[in-house]
Amino acid sequence: MDIKNAEYMLNCEDATSRLTALKCIKQEIDKGNIALEPCGTNVNNHIHTIYSFSPYSPAAAVWEAKKAGLATAGIMDHDSISGAEEFLAAANIMNIGATIGIEIRVKMNETPFNGRLLNNPDQRSIAYMGIHSIPHSMINQTKDFLKPIGAARKIRNQKMTARLNEIFAPYGISMDYEKDIEAISQYKNGGSVTERHILFALARKIMEKYTPGEELISFMINTLGIALSNKQVEFLSDTGYKYYDYDLLNILKGVFVSRFYVDATDECVSVFEAVDFAKSIGAISAYAYLGDVTASVTGDKKAQTFEDSYLDELVEYLADIKFNAITYMPARNTMDQLIRLRALCDKYNLFQISGEDINQPRQKFLCPIIDEPMFANLKDAAWALIGNENEATKDLGLSMFSAQSVWESPNIKDRVMKYAESGRLYVR
Repeated sequence: MDIKNAEYMLNCEDATSRLTALKCIKQEIDKGNIALEPCGTNVNNHIHTIYSFSPYSPAAAVWEAKKAGLATAGIMDHDSISGAEEFLAAANIMNIGATIGIEIRVKMNETPFNGRLLNNPDQRSIAYMGIHSIPHSMINQTKDFLKPIGAARKIRNQKMTARLNEIFAPYGISMDYEKDIEAISQYKNGGSVTERHILFALARKIMEKYTPGEELISFMINTLGIALSNKQVEFLSDTGYKYYDYDLLNILKGVFVSRFYVDATDECVSVFEAVDFAKSIGAISAYAYLGDVTASVTGDKKAQTFEDSYLDELVEYLADIKFNAITYMPARNTMDQLIRLRALCDKYNLFQISGEDINQPRQKFLCPIIDEPMFANLKDAAWALIGNENEATKDLGLSMFSAQSVWESPNIKDRVMKYAESGRLYVR
């Protein structure tokens, strides 16, 4: 198998074939036929794959991480752990550190933050959180935990599809949920179906009806009444771009989500249940800090205010209900925001985890800001996640937040260094 064909096969339908293709690529690397960026110390713990929404299979995501020179990579799919085993196998092939987890939404309506906009742009009283560093022996338990979430989400997805069909009926555009939306997901293989899948299917329907380029741009501006920015016009004019449909999706997301969105209720567990579940499987519960934003990296979010006006109160409460960590994306926040957040983590002895949310082809896997000396702890954190995963896989009593571990190293910084040292032993 030649290199070009092997890279193409990384996104084929069959996971076994994807891993076979990755092994072929590794053989070419070992022969000196593929030149790579030197493996550095940079990390990324928040990579989405086709098991939620992304242009990358787990094997392809690991290959992109390897090409970027990452030392470790982490899979964090929405409402799905089904890509984790492939991700771990791929990381083993490529000799890169790997950590697995999930991202879910939780109800905050029984907390002091009921009615507030937390880190979810689409709905109040609902927050995104990560369950990081899931022990490999707990993958099936995690799948069972997620099954009712996926079933409830399907019902809501069907309602949102119906709403969007009503909006686009005047333009002769309609989608069938199973044929057009579920079919482009990994639902049949345990993956989730998100709002992005719905809009991705819509983008493709629009591209079928209107030729990409001038005709499609005219439809967007003159028929739909969307005020496209110069950058968006530039993207939609580039008809040769491999991921044109992703650029169109991002524009549609910024305009239409608020018009077809149905509140997530049944598919969201309570924050207390989620924290308890993470503890029960030896994983790490992490609130995903967003903070007030002015511009979106991918162009699909508008400027908006989130937790910053009540952050002190929120972090204290998270510590009180036994969250283990806060995860944040350094490239998406100002230095003032980061300094404030990090000081609060120190005050309440919370683990700090980083990860740049990868789900779009224009995003880079490498986040240079983590090379700044002040963020050295985030690199250690990635290795600590790997250490926790492997130790807890052997024995849940060895997990990073077990009673024994906390008693031995009550200060989170000391515990991170201990587990980071353990994590580094697993990748040589």
